[in-house]
Amino acid sequence: MAALLSLSPELLLHIAQLIPVSLKSLISTIELLDEGSTVPFIARYRKETTGNLDEVQIREIEEKLLYFRDLVARKETILASIQEQGKLTDELKARIEATLDKSELEDLYLPYKPKRRTKAMIAREKGLEPLANYLWSQEPAELPLAAFAATFVDAAKGVTDIDEALEGARHIVAETISDDADIRKMLRRAMSEEGVIVSKKTMDGQDEQQKFKMYYEYQEPVKAIPSHRMLAIRRGETEGVLYFVIELEPERPVFLIKGRVHKQPGDWTPQLDLASEDAWKRLLNNSITSEIRLELKQRADSDAIGVFRENLQNLLLSPPAGQLAVLGLDPGIRTGCKIAVVDDTGKFLGHDVIYPFQPRNDIAGSEKTLKALITKFGVRAIAIGNGTASRETETLVRDFLKKEGLGSIFCVTVSESGASIYSASDIARQEFPDLDLTVRGAISIARRLQDPLAELVKLDPKSIGVGQYQHDVDQSHLHKSLETVIESCVNRVGVDLNTASWALLRYVAGINERTALKIVEFRNEHGRFKSRVQLTAVPGIGPKTFEQAAGFLRIRNGDNPLDMSAVHPESYPLVEQIARKLNVPVSQLIEQPALLEKFDKTGLAAGVFTLNDILEELKKPGRDPRDKFVAPAFSDNVKEMSDLEEGMMLEGIVTNVTKFGAFVDIGVHQDGLVHISELSNRYIKEPSDVVKVGQIVQVRVMSADAKTKRIALSMKSKEAAAPKQHKPAPPKPVVKQEPSMNDKLSALADRWKRR
Repeated sequence: MAALLSLSPELLLHIAQLIPVSLKSLISTIELLDEGSTVPFIARYRKETTGNLDEVQIREIEEKLLYFRDLVARKETILASIQEQGKLTDELKARIEATLDKSELEDLYLPYKPKRRTKAMIAREKGLEPLANYLWSQEPAELPLAAFAATFVDAAKGVTDIDEALEGARHIVAETISDDADIRKMLRRAMSEEGVIVSKKTMDGQDEQQKFKMYYEYQEPVKAIPSHRMLAIRRGETEGVLYFVIELEPERPVFLIKGRVHKQPGDWTPQLDLASEDAWKRLLNNSITSEIRLELKQRADSDAIGVFRENLQNLLLSPPAGQLAVLGLDPGIRTGCKIAVVDDTGKFLGHDVIYPFQPRNDIAGSEKTLKALITKFGVRAIAIGNGTASRETETLVRDFLKKEGLGSIFCVTVSESGASIYSASDIARQEFPDLDLTVRGAISIARRLQDPLAELVKLDPKSIGVGQYQHDVDQSHLHKSLETVIESCVNRVGVDLNTASWALLRYVAGINERTALKIVEFRNEHGRFKSRVQLTAVPGIGPKTFEQAAGFLRIRNGDNPLDMSAVHPESYPLVEQIARKLNVPVSQLIEQPALLEKFDKTGLAAGVFTLNDILEELKKPGRDPRDKFVAPAFSDNVKEMSDLEEGMMLEGIVTNVTKFGAFVDIGVHQDGLVHISELSNRYIKEPSDVVKVGQIVQVRVMSADAKTKRIALSMKSKEAAAPKQHKPAPPKPVVKQEPSMNDKLSALADRWKRR
């Protein structure tokens, strides 16, 4: 409980309400996190303790915990600073302790924060603070304002007349207004709710391809602008093409300030009006605008990162083809097609190069090489990278398989995004120090078909191409967020301890990069692991690491059949008890899961959640939670953009989902865009409501412009959901808004190309 002392009971209750979870579940989860437990471990193996919180809730608790602990630490620093100045009142202390927002906390601290020399400071040095206090208090005095101000005229202090005295007093009042936390909060709210973002083209901005054309003269309310448009405007500003401002009705902020400042009319009223205008124009406008700009960026970043997270998760959890020997083909024309073959565990077996295209056109030699490799290594699948010449290579391979009667071997086009980056990476050099970059790329393509997750974890997620303006968002936040996605996916699927690379092992709960390397080193030296317990013999793996990692590691054909399941070693005695109650050995229990159907759960010392998870796992031990693999089938008649016709129905695979639509690979080297308005006949708020990365979809071609390389697709109407038909759809009535839709799609596609 000691670790919870930094958070007050009121703060804990607030966090519990924000998520929302029970206070008991919150405290239990915080204690587990403070003990060093990982989120995947807590979510999977501590359900009784947390009250069955899922991984999303636990990660949210982790984030809120970090935020509020930082807040508490900042409060302590601020309170100490104000106390040191001798200005900490009971009222101020209570307000600081009660605030739950970092911005509000900084506003409260602002009047006491060390500042550079200001006009208000100079005025105070001239002895004008009593005059400012008179204006601010708005209480009638014996002397009229002019007479009272005259008493402050002192040439020695730099106050030569009444006007200078009043001006200095107004500077003090203006700073008081600017430092007022309630006024700042009010103005922030007004700008957030009533402000309008106005973007314009800069005078000397160069935008040859007019990628930002729609933002040359553009307006949208602050509260309504979606993340992708905000990010596009910011990108345009960064590139010097655009500039944007946040406009508020000119008199509105001053009107709001006056409403807070004025208490009663008097000779001070004109002075307070001038001070209010000065406070807004000189001190508050830029400050509040900067805060709202930052808020907009953070909001847009958060949305963009959320899109990236979801896309990455769907990509990592793409169905694997499984354990089978694969021939990977990295297509090329002049330089040839690089070939690499891997066995069913992903182990590299051999490589070659074929030259079926110009200038050599060696089709016979290429077929001979393919046949020799297939025969020698027992190849059962061929993976072709989707880069240059992929469709031509696919046609060659399919014709070859048909001619040779090798119908049992299937051929699939896979995304090669990031394969070139992997081939030149430190990980690739460690794996294959003696191989050329091109061969490493072909190996990656082959392995991606076998298990996308195991191969893609070796890449920086930003190189995979499933983000939205990923280079413009907060890189630290993005990196941390994507790391949690990878960790979640890896632990959800589980990792084969005897075949996994260190790059994959490092994402297992409780295991870091250093430990992962030691595991692989131990495996290379002592041979395959025969049990999970053997993991404790690896240097650096203590009881805590073993506890966190063991349940997510799989050992096939090991000493203990439970080692291939998601049952945690701490629960093995419980499984043995179940087996005894059924009078069968544990191995038989796994081989015959039907035995569990008549099992009586009573009398077992285990929590309901844990017991149910164990029974479910025993029914399908080591099952892969990913969907069954289905290969997309591109049309044989469509290989280039010139082959596309309006109304054509095609099958494709979703390569990216953004806030404004989805990009679909239809096999012509250029992804088509299905705008959000064309994703469904019904209204949808988010594209992710109907599509996800890796999904196979049926689309209708709306337009294809080979010059600009823009393809507009639609998933609307019954025809788009029907089985693929490679012929024009029935004629449709002309829709008046069609041209404007194409303009919109073009603009969106232009911006996307610059992601």
